[in-house]
Amino acid sequence: MVDNRYATALVIGSVLSLLATVYLSVAVGTQHWYQYRSLPGNHEASNASELREDFINGEFDEKTYSDTLFRLNGTLGLWWRCVQAPGQSHWFKEPDPKMVTQCVSFTLPQQFVPKYKEPGNHNTGEDLLRTYLWRCQFLLPLVSLALVFLSGLIGVCACLCRSITPTLGVGVLHLLAGLCSLGTVCCFLAGMDLLHRVSVLPEGVDGSLSWSLYLALISSPLQMMAAALFLWAARSHRQNYTRMTAYRVA
Repeated sequence: MVDNRYATALVIGSVLSLLATVYLSVAVGTQHWYQYRSLPGNHEASNASELREDFINGEFDEKTYSDTLFRLNGTLGLWWRCVQAPGQSHWFKEPDPKMVTQCVSFTLPQQFVPKYKEPGNHNTGEDLLRTYLWRCQFLLPLVSLALVFLSGLIGVCACLCRSITPTLGVGVLHLLAGLCSLGTVCCFLAGMDLLHRVSVLPEGVDGSLSWSLYLALISSPLQMMAAALFLWAARSHRQNYTRMTAYRVA
């Protein structure tokens, strides 16, 4: 029999865990982690169409796609990179062309491509710090979601067995998942800071964090709060059960 206090803690913890999972999943699947904004005239440059074609169909190169993101109001995520450019124009030049967003995904092999000390220059040697920060930023959220999924399976088994003891393991897994989510954001921010040190933004271009990153950031404390509730419920129930057993024996 589970006390109402523990049952309430488990329900609230489950709701927080569900919200955190939804937030982190949306963050991983969207491209709005970091965005660039350029002056209004930049996207109207004569080579905007060429930059867009190279961005979509050209070879994968960090220097090339970074410069295109800078100049064409690009957005960057864990698995996507997008740019805004004028759509297909007619034979005459439109005074206010319609902007079209086009996205390209990072393939799995591209996620493991090494980063160089000078982007685009393979002769400068591999930048191990940026390389492993990039790899961690897309692996850690997957680990976090896997830990939450595993904890959900343990929770279902605990319900079927009518035992609250496995909740301790659920809490520990949620704590690790929260740390992984926080690590994802830290790795991404550190990687972007290092990138901007070796690739200076063009004049008139500004970069800022976007809503996908904030969703991932919010998911971390939600997972940790869920972990605290699960751990409290398991520990308190165990102490209460121990006292009741000792009282019955006495």
